[in-house]
Amino acid sequence: MSETLDTRLKRLHMRSMRRGTKEMDILLMRFAEAHLAELSTDELDLYEALLEENDQDLYLWISGQAAAPERFRIMTARIARVTAPNSNAF
Repeated sequence: MSETLDTRLKRLHMRSMRRGTKEMDILLMRFAEAHLAELSTDELDLYEALLEENDQDLYLWISGQAAAPERFRIMTARIARVTAPNSNAF
């Protein structure tokens, strides 16, 4: 049986806040709460693939300390905008 959109969103939200590092828990949880429900199916697929990456790489990409792989650049930039210190997300 196929997963419903609501179930998928709940699963991705949980995966966003149950990471290996507290920093990534906070960053991805804020993004998920703010934007997960508005992502298209393709964007949800990309976000889900991004969640498969390790936290150390994700942190470097989102914080701008290292370039994200091409396929993740738009998504990591979007996450960075939501979680930036001067953002309204804080």
